[in-house]
Amino acid sequence: MSRAYYCTVEELNERGKDNIPDQFRSNMHLIYSSPATLAFNSPGAEGFGVKRAGLAVPDSIMLIVAPGCCGRNTSLISSMREYDNRFFYLMMDETDIVTGRHLKKIPKAVAEICDGLDRKPSVVMICITCVDALLGTDMERVCRKAEEKAGLPVRPCYMYALTREGRKPPMVHVRQSLYSLLEPAKKKGNVVNLLGFFSPLVDDCELYDLLHSAGIKTIHEISRCRNFEEYKTMSEANFNLVLHQESRFAAEDFNDRLKIPFIELRRLYQTDKIQNQYQALGSVLGISFDTDTYRKAAELAVEDFRKVYPDASFAVGECMNGDPFELALALLKYGFKVPEIYGTITAENFVYMKQLALLSPETRVFSNMEPTMIYYDPAQSGVNITIGKDALYYHQDCPGLMWNQDEQPYGFAGVRRLFEALKEVAG
Repeated sequence: MSRAYYCTVEELNERGKDNIPDQFRSNMHLIYSSPATLAFNSPGAEGFGVKRAGLAVPDSIMLIVAPGCCGRNTSLISSMREYDNRFFYLMMDETDIVTGRHLKKIPKAVAEICDGLDRKPSVVMICITCVDALLGTDMERVCRKAEEKAGLPVRPCYMYALTREGRKPPMVHVRQSLYSLLEPAKKKGNVVNLLGFFSPLVDDCELYDLLHSAGIKTIHEISRCRNFEEYKTMSEANFNLVLHQESRFAAEDFNDRLKIPFIELRRLYQTDKIQNQYQALGSVLGISFDTDTYRKAAELAVEDFRKVYPDASFAVGECMNGDPFELALALLKYGFKVPEIYGTITAENFVYMKQLALLSPETRVFSNMEPTMIYYDPAQSGVNITIGKDALYYHQDCPGLMWNQDEQPYGFAGVRRLFEALKEVAG
């Protein structure tokens, strides 16, 4: 009988990060786009795909240059009120695809759009698709031509699924583009930028309080910038905090161009590791952070959930706000069971694989996009609660939490909110 392919965490740990099975590498096989993956693997992805992310700069607009089949995937985002009059389309026909003549139309299209708006945009993001990846389009050059024609900044935004496995995937590149408009400015010692997400951290995240206690007066997040003038003051920061690894390239650009150094922090759900991370940050800033109140509140939420669901046995998906392997490890350390994880495995995840193998060697790891997932059978899983939209799809009879909201859970506040939400769905 056919079954969905999986590896146990013990097997993966033994193989190591340099010997990941082909089934977990989406560039090595056909992609199975089940309802579990469409939420994050399609051009019309929910959350912050390339197109929505590209409009994070205040007062920006986007020109999507694509065949109709790619462009129509933006219709859901275009209907959101906050994106009114911010998406524009230049449709490519067969002749464009064969000859590349659409490239000469882009500067004119940008100028026409800008002339037709009541107010000049701060920047025009040009979003192109796999078609131009295959054509080998020099988009930087096209953007320079468009800048000359329109008289304002124009930046590329690559919706290239083909480069997802490469050194600079689309979501990494778009983060660089977002900050490329910043120019050198005089530094202020009490200003810091939070890089990593396209939406703000939850309002009650303790990171804000801790930074204020260290003498930081202004904390910038691109999503909280009210206008382009405020966005430009991000170049006054004394340092950057990188909260998501996909912002490393952007942070390195900050360092090279604007001489703003960065410190990287991870999003974690293990309270002891969150504590260690804050201690390390405090030592760099020359301050001792008092995190006891925040940690106790988070651990109390874990205990409150345990009282409601003492035998919780989790399936952890990747379509949620967190690293599925780190979250699975946190749940195991809190004393819960984790029979299944769904995830795209990279070297990053192997930071957690050894401990996972020690605590729960038989935990099965599945690849959402591997074709044999069509045979997945939840009957023998032992799962009774799920986290992540993909996990929820596979276990529709279990209580589950999507955990993919726009506002980003982080630190102790993220742990507390997670277990408060789990308690609600389990109750």
